[in-house]
Amino acid sequence: MTKSPALNPRAHYAGWVAPLCWLAVALEGFDLVVLGVVLPALLKEPGWNLTPNSASVISVVGLVGVMIGAMATGTVCDLIGRRKAIIFTVVSFSVFTLLCAFAPNPLVFAVLRFLAGLGLGGVLPTALALVNEYARRGRGGKATTTLMTGYHVGAVTTALLGILIIERFGWHWMFIIGALPALILVPLILKYLPESTAFLEARAAGPATPGTASKTTPKTSKNPIGMLFHHGLARSTIAFWVTSFMGLLLVYGLNTWLPQIMREAGYELGAALALLLVLNVGAIAGLLVAGAVADRIGNRRSTVAWFSAAALFLALLSVKLPGIGVYISVLLAGMFVFSAQVLVFAYVAHVYPAAARGTALGATSGIGRLGAITGPLITGVLLTAGLAYPWGFYLFAVVAAIGAVSISLVNRNPAPDEALPVTEEEADEIARHAH
Repeated sequence: MTKSPALNPRAHYAGWVAPLCWLAVALEGFDLVVLGVVLPALLKEPGWNLTPNSASVISVVGLVGVMIGAMATGTVCDLIGRRKAIIFTVVSFSVFTLLCAFAPNPLVFAVLRFLAGLGLGGVLPTALALVNEYARRGRGGKATTTLMTGYHVGAVTTALLGILIIERFGWHWMFIIGALPALILVPLILKYLPESTAFLEARAAGPATPGTASKTTPKTSKNPIGMLFHHGLARSTIAFWVTSFMGLLLVYGLNTWLPQIMREAGYELGAALALLLVLNVGAIAGLLVAGAVADRIGNRRSTVAWFSAAALFLALLSVKLPGIGVYISVLLAGMFVFSAQVLVFAYVAHVYPAAARGTALGATSGIGRLGAITGPLITGVLLTAGLAYPWGFYLFAVVAAIGAVSISLVNRNPAPDEALPVTEEEADEIARHAH
């Protein structure tokens, strides 16, 4: 990457990119999980008259906001820059999260969750684009999976704080605490977070002159959305969207209903809840391994392998294993299911040029949120019909298999990134793989 002080005066702060983006994603993890933590208290809130069904509507409204935010902010960060976009999203979701603490009724609360979701949805694609553009060449997979550990740390922190805070001080304080870190994070971002040099170079280059585009450099478009469907990327874009839908369907379907499915399988409540914990421990372990594997064998092969392994171990969960066997199966399922989706983001960041990378990540994340909504709904229907065990796991296995097939359809020879120049040796390597 070209490091021109004139082009990017904050380039010497490159070491701040990963930790600041990690903290932003951790706050996102906190805010996206906090609703589930406070729901039992909200159902008892005097005068609100919430039922499980109306509470589910609030949850869906928030996820719709996240979906819209992801799709819109991805394009915005390709137009105004990653730095401005991440400042806006962190400030936005923190303000509306704080206001949730003072909502007088469920309607206002739902509107505020939707508005907070708009900012929350934009954090991940923006942070992913920035981290990948500052990652060392060939280390994008590890940079992506390391960033996503922030989400799980934020989620675990939310659960622990809920145990300590809600009964003593009330649910309102969870939203206040969730907003306060922005008072420290935003000033740090303003001072230390640099803009992406790749973005600045792409913007400085402007649209290519007609007739001057080479075989290795696609013509730059001012419309990042249009770029998703040009330069041989249309098939890849659709494939990524389908895979992300399947990946987040698995993540949210399992995290929402796994304990209840295992209860139907005959496991005691304590064991069923322990299996949910094991699932998420597997997720963290998978993230630590998946990035290194992707950097070693490539994004394509690792993502296909991860979805295929997820299908295998999800199908295995349909068999009631004795003793520690079920815990091992759930651990392995968690290792592959959660990190498979993260590998999709790493692959997206590798395929698209800098001028459209944020848009590509935002669209992939946004379409995936439809899966996040669909997963719990479909599993809930199976539970109501008494079919969740074992058919729920068969369904999850098929979904993972579809993810493996769809990611394999990504174009093997995408348009290279004109904003990240390659050496002659790297160009030779690209050519060998292309043929």
